Amino acid sequence: MALRHLLMGNGLSLARHARRHANGIFAAPGPGRVIDPVVGRVQKARAAVGALTTFLLISVYGVDGGWSAVFEDGFTKLFLAPLVLILVGPLVIGGFIWYAPPQHRPVLRSRLRYPLRAIGWYLGIPIGVTGAVLLLLGLSKVLEGIFVIQAVIFLAVLIAGIPLLIWTAAFLFFASGAAARYAFNTADVHAALPAVLTAVLVWVLNLAQLGDGLPNGPVAVKIAAFLGGPLSVTAVSYWELHVLRTRYGVRVRG
Repeated sequence: MALRHLLMGNGLSLARHARRHANGIFAAPGPGRVIDPVVGRVQKARAAVGALTTFLLISVYGVDGGWSAVFEDGFTKLFLAPLVLILVGPLVIGGFIWYAPPQHRPVLRSRLRYPLRAIGWYLGIPIGVTGAVLLLLGLSKVLEGIFVIQAVIFLAVLIAGIPLLIWTAAFLFFASGAAARYAFNTADVHAALPAVLTAVLVWVLNLAQLGDGLPNGPVAVKIAAFLGGPLSVTAVSYWELHVLRTRYGVRVRG
């Protein structure tokens, strides 16, 4: 019992540390980020209304696979969103810089180091930690028969490797949400980029999972469930661009 409480306590401490580290990388205020409290509240309200609408639709009409499929779909999107951003983002950012006035393009290109650094952290930490643990396990297999070395490797994996894997899993969980929300710190390239990327991301995710998790019921309900989320997110993103332009003087071509 005491061991279980100790493991749970250490796990929570590792998760809290991983969350602080993820927020420090992806959610910390940057030099180009514009934080408007009204925009933030509208985004949270849209997310809450969207979640409530989805819950009501599924409660009334049901969905193939039940609630487990709904939770699995949401969990998948949490990790899929950053990967889609990494794949689609360069195209959107390239088009955004091309659309900017020629005299501004060198400045925008010089600021690409901020999202590239964020992507490096997001991919580098899980790959590096997982690779190190696998390397130790592979080394143990190669040196099979040498008890002392195997014991040392086993202790290293047990003492350092397992906590590091727990920390990495927690970091990846928190970093995925923050990276998707702040679009890998692309606001430091241009304050309007996260709104543009968010609108593109939601449509790509919707098309990538076309037909998955849609509630049963009339065709109109299916269409509303499929288009409601992307259309509402696009509307909020468009309004955010309007707020940035009228309240802060941030223009896509400015």
